Amino acid sequence: MKKIYLGVLALYMGILASHAQTVPPVKDSTNYQSRQLKIDEVNFVSGYYHQNGNHSAVTGGIGTENLTDFANTLDVQLSKSTKNGHKNTYLFELGVDHYTSASSDKIDPNGMSSASRQDTRVYPSLNWTNSNDKTGNAFGLTGSYSHEYDYQSFGGGFNLTKVSADKNTEFDLKATAFFDTWKVILPVELRPINYGSGSHNDPRPVDYKPRNSFSAAFSVSQVISTRLQALFIVEPSYQHGLLATDYQRVYFNSNFATGEGPFNDVYNERIENLPGSRYKLPIGLRFNYFLDDHFIIRTFYRYYMDNWGIRAHTAEIEVPIKLTPFVSVSPVYRYNNQQGTRYFAPYGQHNVNETYYTSDYDLSTLTSNFVGLNLRLAPPNGVFGLQQFNTLELRAGHYMRSTGLNSNIITLAMKFK
Repeated sequence: MKKIYLGVLALYMGILASHAQTVPPVKDSTNYQSRQLKIDEVNFVSGYYHQNGNHSAVTGGIGTENLTDFANTLDVQLSKSTKNGHKNTYLFELGVDHYTSASSDKIDPNGMSSASRQDTRVYPSLNWTNSNDKTGNAFGLTGSYSHEYDYQSFGGGFNLTKVSADKNTEFDLKATAFFDTWKVILPVELRPINYGSGSHNDPRPVDYKPRNSFSAAFSVSQVISTRLQALFIVEPSYQHGLLATDYQRVYFNSNFATGEGPFNDVYNERIENLPGSRYKLPIGLRFNYFLDDHFIIRTFYRYYMDNWGIRAHTAEIEVPIKLTPFVSVSPVYRYNNQQGTRYFAPYGQHNVNETYYTSDYDLSTLTSNFVGLNLRLAPPNGVFGLQQFNTLELRAGHYMRSTGLNSNIITLAMKFK
């Protein structure tokens, strides 16, 4: 039910950690070193996110966007060597998010509180990868599950890595599929007779609809010189099913209703309606330049397009600065310019004869800026003198959007080894 800006959150959720226990190898006649399954890495990432604005899609493009989210992920990586010189790696991740949303509480503004005012999302996943340490080549499989108040999702994926003989070029392929089921929750004034609220204690029925997503990521990374590395990535995706959010209202400039779906003549109101399929094509390019022993310049550019008419350009720069061999700070800045979908219009500006319509400002024309700072500690004797506490990282950032939405995020990441 929540509107979390994943582009911001993704900056902070990529920290890994480790805790290793090695069993002494036993040699056989083939020089194979037998190893038991061992723990390689243990990671914990915790983030707090808060946003505010005045263009809630739940209330038709006006009203509070106040939202808080407390997100936590724990992952454990285990590995075991095989007799043919390969290594099997198993990565288990468990994520738990809890959020409160003032805008979602307006689904039923006359009630004590709507069912979606707050919720907890739980999302475990498991990845297996078989890699060849000598060549660097690898392949693997992923399974995932996610559950929230109004939906559940089952996912699966495949990953493949091929490395050139000189180790300077790497090709990666990832393919994923998600099969979701959404509980169709409607605004209180647009519910048909005897249609339920979706609350656990409401015995009246509600509809359930599917949303299926398929995506791939093709990337090529290249070592150009001892100082410069480059990455090119293409990530096509396709979605089909319920892509509109049926508890989000749209208000029209006339009280003459046509078309399908609930309509309230008194308020010139209908639920959001968007196409049942969507193609997306992001194309990205990254350059990392190692200026010297103390400075790295990381740059990234992405172009995005889809068949809803959205076009976007994103540019980012991050400059890690090594203050000591074990302490670094990294200022980061990102700029985004988006041309909105043709289906968007603000509150009260849609025509009732339109086939598709939304007042969700996430899909509007906008610009945004993000500024952040990362502090990383990785002392050789461990953080706070604890040998197995390998890395401590703290990130903070502020997001500003031309639509008036602002947000802050702070994330703590710990790696154990």
